[in-house]
Amino acid sequence: MRAFYTGVLGWSELPKPPLLAARGGCWFAVPGGGELHVGVEADFRPARKAHPAFVVDVDAVAAAVAGSGAVVRWADPSEIPGRRRFHTDDPVGNRIEFLES
Repeated sequence: MRAFYTGVLGWSELPKPPLLAARGGCWFAVPGGGELHVGVEADFRPARKAHPAFVVDVDAVAAAVAGSGAVVRWADPSEIPGRRRFHTDDPVGNRIEFLES
């Protein structure tokens, strides 16, 4: 999971406070502001509809995601006219959306 967020997306991993670090998971700095906190429980099931969305250079991120071997699923352009976007899944199955900046 770390390799996807840091290597493919180029996000920086943030240190978790010591009391929370014992719970596992990872925190990442999202370019442009914000943080993404990801954790996986023993009986984890990724959501299929709920997901975070990030505004990015959509072509560059799509190329990096595809280059990693992950699937890039471009959305129907008629759903949000004038805004290109795609979805992918991180290595544990979390759905993520990336929208054109």
